[in-house]
Order: sequence, then C-alpha cells, then structure tokens
Amino acid sequence: MPVTTTPQLYTARLASGRAAVMDTRTGRGHWQHLNPTAALLWHRVTEGTRPERAAEDLTATFIREGADPAVVRADLNTLVGQLRELGLLSGPAAPAPDPARIQIRPALPPDEPLGAADRAAGLVALAAALLLLRCAPIRTSIAAARLVARLPLHPADPERADHLFAAVRRAARAWPGRAACLEESLACYLAAALRGRGVTWAIGARTAPAGAHAWNETSGTVIGQEPGDRLWPYAPALRIRHTGHPE
Repeated sequence: MPVTTTPQLYTARLASGRAAVMDTRTGRGHWQHLNPTAALLWHRVTEGTRPERAAEDLTATFIREGADPAVVRADLNTLVGQLRELGLLSGPAAPAPDPARIQIRPALPPDEPLGAADRAAGLVALAAALLLLRCAPIRTSIAAARLVARLPLHPADPERADHLFAAVRRAARAWPGRAACLEESLACYLAAALRGRGVTWAIGARTAPAGAHAWNETSGTVIGQEPGDRLWPYAPALRIRHTGHPE
C-alpha cells in the first residue's frame, strides 16, 4: 500500500511488538491498538504488501516455527477481515516513524515571568488551535501544521520552547473550557511559528496502560511536561517538523 496521497492512518510502534493506529478521517482521531500478531501484519501492509499476501507470508513464517497450518491460516485470514471491518485497509497509511530516544523536560512553574510578545502569541495560537480542533476533523489541523512547517523558521532551543509552551498554558488557564494535550501542543507549535521559531508537533500512543498523548519536541527533548503526570515512553505515530529554512 504505497502512500500516493495524503496519509490518513498513522502508526506508533509500541513495546513488546504491539502497535497503535491513529485514524484521522473523522473527529479528533480514533485509535486502534493491535496485538503483536496484528502489528506484524499491519507493518507489512504499510510497507506496501497486499493484506492477503502479508497474511500468506506470516502464515508461512509461523508454520516454519511449528504452528498448526490450518489454525494459523484461519486466524490470519480472520485478522485481515477484522482490519478491513475497522476500516484500516481502506485509507492511505504512513509508515511508522522510528521511536527516537528523547529526554523529558518539565514544564516551567506557573509563575515564571513571560514576555508580552510570547503571551500574545500563546493567546492567539491557543484560539487558533481550539478553532481548528473543535470545528474541523483533526486531519485539517494536520494539514495546517504541514503548511506552517514550510515557513522559514529558526529552530527553537529548549529554553525558548519552554517559554512558548508556558505562554500557551497560561492562556489555557483563562479559557473557560478544557484545553487538553492536543490543543496545548498544537497551540505551542503555532505560537512558536508566530515568534519565528520551529518546534515539532508529535502525536503518539503507549501500551500497558493503553493511552494517547500529544506533545512538542525540540533538539531531541520533549518540553512542557508536568513531573509525574505522564507515563513515558510514548511512541510517536506522527511528527511534524518545520522544514523551511530562514533566508
């Protein structure tokens, strides 16, 4: 299944051979968590192998390892049917990104002094992120983020990114509704762009317990995390980095 159009399905490689697939075709994105066997099949599909062919290849592998041919063939054919029923075989899928090693950087304290320009950028960016995520499916936000990635931005160092994320979070405290990690991370990405800086917007998942999260990275560091409020490591399904270069 080579990706010839904009991907709609994004995969996170999880621990113990598992995977999580984010379907962005509706709403805020729907996650499907796959066991190791389903993940093996799914990864082959995202690499361009037809589902039925991928099932045949895995059947041959399991038979060589001593599995009962009739049982494994029936199980894998059932698995292909289940993936099809879930709609995972009807949209273009992106290959899973490598889960790079990263450091976790705690958020700045709530009373950290912030510049007026950063506070304004955080406020505008949060309003834009809320508008995008509340009024349109998440694929619209992803498309907008890809456009922003083309701007001629300077990479933000972790300290600079910390202040931009803090500005977003401060604006979120004044918001009467709830701004979750998805809104805050997209807003930080947009606030950085407003200030001429580039950070990465990442969305991913974890297992045991299963969950999803969105965050920002720069210079190999995850920024804006409250100590102890997240169970890492999360594996990215989607990373959007700035690709433009300043003149």
